[in-house]
Amino acid sequence: MVSPKMTAGSTDPSKSVSVIRANLTGMNATIRAYIDLTRLQFFFAWPLLFCSGYLLATFVYGNFSLFDLVRVALIGFFGFEAGLVLNDYVDRNYDKKDIEPDKLTKYWRLFKKRPIPAGLVSPTNALALFLLFAAIAAALIITLPYPHSLIVILIMVYSYTIEIFYQMEKRQVQNFPFAQVIGRTDFALFPVAGYLCLGNPDLNALFYFLFFYPFAMAHLGANDLIDVANDRARSMSTVPMIYDIPRTCYWIAGFTIIHGMMAILFMTRLGWISRACVIAGLFLLIAANVVILKNKTPDTTLRVLPLFHVAMVLYAGGIVLQAFL
Repeated sequence: MVSPKMTAGSTDPSKSVSVIRANLTGMNATIRAYIDLTRLQFFFAWPLLFCSGYLLATFVYGNFSLFDLVRVALIGFFGFEAGLVLNDYVDRNYDKKDIEPDKLTKYWRLFKKRPIPAGLVSPTNALALFLLFAAIAAALIITLPYPHSLIVILIMVYSYTIEIFYQMEKRQVQNFPFAQVIGRTDFALFPVAGYLCLGNPDLNALFYFLFFYPFAMAHLGANDLIDVANDRARSMSTVPMIYDIPRTCYWIAGFTIIHGMMAILFMTRLGWISRACVIAGLFLLIAANVVILKNKTPDTTLRVLPLFHVAMVLYAGGIVLQAFL
């Protein structure tokens, strides 16, 4: 027999289960929010791109080691993730004005939310995560041999600084996309920084930058075109706001053409596998541009946006594959 006192003082199992479920639901919501904040489903792309630079340097300088490859991959991962979190932190108040979360937000975020404006991650926690990721990347960079460590850390500081500048400047009235022209140098320098983990500032590094920068500009134009309604609501001076949708399509096509021209230079420094992957990526970009120029709409651009990212993976993956074969 259970005494009335024991019964009165015992815990209701159903209530305990409810508490556990509530805790798990809250924890899962937090995990989902941080996955969206870091765009974690694309985790493989940033180390792949960064390591492509490092592995290109091994073609020239030798000295490949698996330890260095892992170290470089971690620098690329934490360094780029820090930049993504910084982007969300700086734009946290403007992102509250989004009116079309079904486009870029849905594409980039696995659970389709911007966590900071949605109140799922506090600005303080987001800033702390940025500082943590940046500190990890910096600590790994410091272990690189001098002067490579100094060069790469300077590129990292420049990239975060120019990202903040870009986010702030596009809130101002612009007649020329100065913020975009300067701002995308951070993305173009990312694989170059991977190269400089081992290599010196030479023609290979220059050609990689000249090859990747116009791709970054074309990609920026595509992102801006897709997000045009949100940027109009935010009063952002993005490419379609400075010009218009048709001329943004020509912006994308123009930088794609420059990208193709620079590819000819860059391929002189690559092996046949890497060249084949660059050519395959260019064909994907041509197909995307044909569709964009034909329709000139945000929805159509969103449908072909994955072609830009597959092309980028082909570029970086071709260099990685060449190195291992």
